Amino acid sequence: MGAIEEVYADLDTDVSEEEFREAVEQKVEQMGGLADEETAAMLIAHELNEGEVDTVADIEPGMDEVKFLAKVVSIGELRTFERDGEDEEGRVVNVEAADETGTVRLAFWDEQAASVAEGQLEEGQVLRIAGRPKDGYNGLEVSVDKAEPDEDAEIDVDLGEGSTVDALTMGQSDVNVRGIVLETESVRTFDRDDGTEGKVANFLLGDETGRVRVTMWDDRADRAEELEPGTAVEVVDGYVREREGDLELHVGDRGAVDEIDETVEFTPEADAIDAVEMDQVVDLAGVVRSADPKRTFDRDDGSEGQVRNIRVQDDTGDIRVALWGEKADKEIAPGDEVFVADAEIQDGWQDDLEASAGWQSTVVVLDENTEAGSAAPSPGGVSGDDGGSGGSESAGLGAFTGDDDGDDGGETDASSASASSDAGSAGGGADGGAAAAAAEEVEFTGTVVQTGDPVILDDGQETMQVETDAALTLGQEVTARGAMVDDRLDADDVF
Repeated sequence: MGAIEEVYADLDTDVSEEEFREAVEQKVEQMGGLADEETAAMLIAHELNEGEVDTVADIEPGMDEVKFLAKVVSIGELRTFERDGEDEEGRVVNVEAADETGTVRLAFWDEQAASVAEGQLEEGQVLRIAGRPKDGYNGLEVSVDKAEPDEDAEIDVDLGEGSTVDALTMGQSDVNVRGIVLETESVRTFDRDDGTEGKVANFLLGDETGRVRVTMWDDRADRAEELEPGTAVEVVDGYVREREGDLELHVGDRGAVDEIDETVEFTPEADAIDAVEMDQVVDLAGVVRSADPKRTFDRDDGSEGQVRNIRVQDDTGDIRVALWGEKADKEIAPGDEVFVADAEIQDGWQDDLEASAGWQSTVVVLDENTEAGSAAPSPGGVSGDDGGSGGSESAGLGAFTGDDDGDDGGETDASSASASSDAGSAGGGADGGAAAAAAEEVEFTGTVVQTGDPVILDDGQETMQVETDAALTLGQEVTARGAMVDDRLDADDVF
């Protein structure tokens, strides 16, 4: 076997051996005798392999071109659109494809789209794909240049199988997930540039593998208020986005949330209370040993905040937990078993560590058959409080003083709370609570849901109108910093 044949034999390419040989000969001639056939063959092989990725998970939006194998999971409908300055309509079909590492959306255009719509592509086919990746509205998307069936390749992906929370990956779309509603939020509205009103709402979904925040948009947003905690549901045709480092499942006009008549388990996992450390964000599970009355306080901006303290005990110890905002209204009594997720450990009363459960946290009351403790609680039906539904207070209890009331280690003194209370709508996160509300400069972190004038950010709890000249895109997560002017944040910095 000659040098050209040996190099070609190691290639995984659609190019025929005859085409490869012709390319090698052209390369030898082009280099004017500076390369022999073996060297030229290796150069051509390198060019052919450029862009080849091993798995879907290796595809990144910044790549010029990628080549990969994936199985067709679902095929969308043919859609038409008008191109600027052209009379002929454009056509596109979106196809979901996957391998064992993840899912990617394939966009077939014009003639290719027509072929797909005519049935020349089937679910279950394994394709050898070449295309250009980009960060699409629903995540990772590959604009297909070439796609051919590979009958010899095998990919272990089951069709029609719903996902689990722990299997969600950035960029997935047409995702079906079954779980239990832990808590819901009220609908929030915002104005778009075109004068229409947008709506968004959230609820927390849990299954036996974990929990995920579900964001519902526009016509689907009202559905969140129809759901009751503890209801088993299936999210249909959702898509996965990332926010503040966490994955979220979004539901748009193509998606739905349907109640299902089956048992779905939510199995929380928790850290041991005696192992928590300052500034950690932890998950706790245990029995409520005591529960203080709710206290209200005035913020410096004139709004009213509220907080309630409970003490949670597991097999390793106990800790005081501050429930802020709407979480303070949660019906929790001594003896209840609770799961508190994403709580921030802070320095509290008499130098004890305390857990602060703000808007980013989750508080779930487990049913009477669920065992809570230092280990993962046993499965059970739950009703809960989503971290996004509470108020924004996230200043630690160490910033408050009060009288000792029972074995809780002392209640919070609401009269001194306002000096250290969270900046509320201006903060947009745990760090916003620590920044003094008295400061004129505020920060708001959220996802861009409208560009233009004004920009509108959504932090999962509320929306903020922002005056800025920064060039932003829909779905981008940013922090705006500046002063509040007429209910708008006049941003000096956007980052």
